[in-house]
Amino acid sequence: MNRNIKIVGILGLAGYILLASVHGYCADTVTYRLKWLFNASVAGDLYADARGVFARHGLQVSVKEGSPEHDAIKELELGYAQFGAASADQIIRAVSMESPIVVIAQLFQKNPLQWVYRSAKLTIQSPVDFKGKTIGVTYGGNDETILRALMAKFGLARDSVNLYSVRYDYTPFYEGKVDLWPVYINAQGVIIRQKLATAGEKTAFFSPEAFGIRFVANSVITSRKLLKENPDMVNRFRQALIEGWQEAMAPENTEKTITVLRQFDKDTPEATAREQLTETRPLVQPGSPKDVGQINVTAWKQTEDIMLNQKLISGPVHVTRILKGNLKTD
Repeated sequence: MNRNIKIVGILGLAGYILLASVHGYCADTVTYRLKWLFNASVAGDLYADARGVFARHGLQVSVKEGSPEHDAIKELELGYAQFGAASADQIIRAVSMESPIVVIAQLFQKNPLQWVYRSAKLTIQSPVDFKGKTIGVTYGGNDETILRALMAKFGLARDSVNLYSVRYDYTPFYEGKVDLWPVYINAQGVIIRQKLATAGEKTAFFSPEAFGIRFVANSVITSRKLLKENPDMVNRFRQALIEGWQEAMAPENTEKTITVLRQFDKDTPEATAREQLTETRPLVQPGSPKDVGQINVTAWKQTEDIMLNQKLISGPVHVTRILKGNLKTD
């Protein structure tokens, strides 16, 4: 453990002790299960923990990585976690099967899912330019759902493109077998862009959101029971998380945020982490810090409509009834 990390831990502990002494209570201990691994996409979550933001709000939070084996929704249902992160399609599917969960914050104001392509070989000005191209999709993933929504909106027949089943190996894209490859622009997008730049190739990214597809990404969930029985704790967790993200995304806190990321994600080179952080900011905070955590009701309704149209759920879930945070419409 290096000196900076020790200082961060000491400051967080000192903040908690001060808070407890002033208010006369011990911190509430909770578990927060993320959607995926520790990286720049969860920078604010990690910052809130490492920099003592949770402690300032009287919380002792165990932030745990997500994985296919550790699903936040299931862990909430089983009582293994009190809070979790999940994408809107996961949440809507679960609610359609009567999962007792609610959404208390929306972490990404813009979905990071985009398609990368070689700009010297392709010109993609709209989805119409997809015709005849080989496009990578994760069958059953939200990238397939988003692509099919794009094609339907722009009148593209399903046989007008060639779909290629995506796995974790990017080799088919590097070898030119696939024209467009789905990535999270603030994660794999940075890695692929760096690798191709080293080989002298230029890349560009296609954003579905630029063409009217609003499909909500990672959001924060808790159980209806916890919200009803302990609304104060839920509100403190939400506020702490939002503050953590606001501080982590502030340009003047870049070095602090990078230190936190390097503490939890030692495998990603620092230069890559910096680029990933730069790409994450406009997704989480497209305008002012007040954007952080806002729940976009319009985007949630569209996400539900897309899933209904593609028969991914059997009927309406009336998604607005589970949205319990700072709501906005546009």
